[in-house]
Amino acid sequence: MKFLTAILSLFIVALPLEAAQKTEKSLYERLGGVFAIAAVVDHFSDALVQNPIVGKTSQNPALREWHTKNLDRLPGLKFMRTLWVCEVTGGPFKFSPTKPGKTHLSLEEAHRNLKISPEEFDEVAAELGRSLDVAKVPAREKGEVLAAFAAHKNEVTAGYKTK
Repeated sequence: MKFLTAILSLFIVALPLEAAQKTEKSLYERLGGVFAIAAVVDHFSDALVQNPIVGKTSQNPALREWHTKNLDRLPGLKFMRTLWVCEVTGGPFKFSPTKPGKTHLSLEEAHRNLKISPEEFDEVAAELGRSLDVAKVPAREKGEVLAAFAAHKNEVTAGYKTK
């Protein structure tokens, strides 16, 4: 009888824990969904244009050119970035790359010609962090977004060659 009581006690404790794990919201939901993500992407994208390291006054000629001569493409890029973040965070929207990489969400081909250095990538990540702060994204979610972004560093910097 003691064995049966012990087993039943485990079920009584384990079932609510299992239910709690199943009800945890996705990062997409915790960020506030597509509209909140789009607001962060909008701020982030505009901030990158103005950023002295990776924007229109960048020492990287490819980044400088993009942020001065291709700004007519910025609205579409904001849309693509929003879709990418939505999918990466577990949302219902699907990203469709214009320059497919090794995987569906890979970024190496889209960024190869920009020759982004690891230091420039880090500055873009810092700018993303600042945009998340402006949107008052909680620390846990901010960390998860930045980790998801950092996971693609090698892809984004694949076109960079050291001198």
